[in-house]
Amino acid sequence: MISARYPSYMNIDPFIDVERLKSLDGIITERLRQRLASAGDRQFYTGPFLFDANTPDLPGSRMIELARSREPENYYDLDRTEIWEPSAEAAEFAPLMDFIATLPFAATGRMLIMYDPIGRAVSAHKDHDSTDLCHEFIWFRSNLSKPFYMLNPETGERAYVAGHAAWFDTVNQFHGADGSGGLSFSIRVDGVFSDEFRNKIPFPKENRAAAPSVWANSVMAV
Repeated sequence: MISARYPSYMNIDPFIDVERLKSLDGIITERLRQRLASAGDRQFYTGPFLFDANTPDLPGSRMIELARSREPENYYDLDRTEIWEPSAEAAEFAPLMDFIATLPFAATGRMLIMYDPIGRAVSAHKDHDSTDLCHEFIWFRSNLSKPFYMLNPETGERAYVAGHAAWFDTVNQFHGADGSGGLSFSIRVDGVFSDEFRNKIPFPKENRAAAPSVWANSVMAV
């Protein structure tokens, strides 16, 4: 059985239309700049699982929720697709929503844009502490301005996402972003992967959260 290796992420570029994603960069950037005068977008909260307790859990970036849950907020419900529905903001980003519809999901749950007008660093953090829970999501971006990385907590080694889309273990390693000095953003879509896509993934019997890293290691081993 191939094991997980950290830090690591699974490159999702081969499974999506990268050129179409890149073509959205101008319109996404324009829409975000239009929102900068508004203070209405919620601050991004890393959660309590910080690599360094002295770093901020509210690093300054904000969120645009393209979908909202009909139930009280619960991080463990990101993939309960039946309780999520498009938000009013989804219409503002209609071309992006059209792109999301092409991703390899059978159904989507939470959909979120994370952005920072001055590109501050995002503290390295884990999303949760349940190794049995593997959220099926795709993190992606229309440009490469956000220096996003996975961190091995034992060695301090960082693996920076080189492409436009990734899936990664959010439990057994930390992730964060370096400062960029200008507008930076990324999008994350959670849900349930399509059967065709799931069949490519070597889900481990134990520590299911490690699946993205197990898959990445299996690809490197070929």
